[in-house]
Amino acid sequence: MHLKELSKRIQQLVVQSNLVLSTSSQEAGEFSPIFVDSMKFSNLRASVLSFISMVYGKDHSHYSEFDKAAKGNYVSDAGQGHGILLAIQDEIDGGWIFSVKKLVSAEIFSDFLEMAEHLLAQDYKDPAAVMIGSVLEENLRQLCHSAGIETEIEKDGALIPKSADRINSDLAKAEVYTKLDQKSVTAWLDLRNKAAHGKYAEYEKEQVVLMMRSVTDFLARMTG
Repeated sequence: MHLKELSKRIQQLVVQSNLVLSTSSQEAGEFSPIFVDSMKFSNLRASVLSFISMVYGKDHSHYSEFDKAAKGNYVSDAGQGHGILLAIQDEIDGGWIFSVKKLVSAEIFSDFLEMAEHLLAQDYKDPAAVMIGSVLEENLRQLCHSAGIETEIEKDGALIPKSADRINSDLAKAEVYTKLDQKSVTAWLDLRNKAAHGKYAEYEKEQVVLMMRSVTDFLARMTG
């Protein structure tokens, strides 16, 4: 989901949370607890947990904290949940969420490239080519997110991921990188596709080694 869409969705959830808080009522008795509308709060809880799971994952502290805070329908529970929502909104609107994800992804991609290097050392050029190409494509999609370029298109009423070639073209058109870079990316993706489709005789191990070095340099330049 694009950053703009995330920002819009979290704003909707904050508005929904405010509406829940506005339903607070106290039962008879001065010291009776104050509740919010249970159905509205239940709907909010389900929507927020789904959103946090999608954006951060269920292992993130935001998920466990909201899940714990929003157990009952006391106004205090709704208030705690609202505070967590506001914190999430600050992270998304400030762009921090993608900064964190980028750092985590960089570590993961580094691990994959090391694995590819190990495969090449063992003369397994074909799985290495697929792995390097996959790392490249995922980084291209992250570059799109950073540049505000959509990575999905609508087809037959459903959103489907853009092809790597289409993303490469869009990034060059937006001048995220040069036309020369675009040609290089096209060649790397072509080699990856040959490996993925079993056309092993159409390229040599040396080409995969060069691909790995070039992709590593390219990603360092793009993310540095």
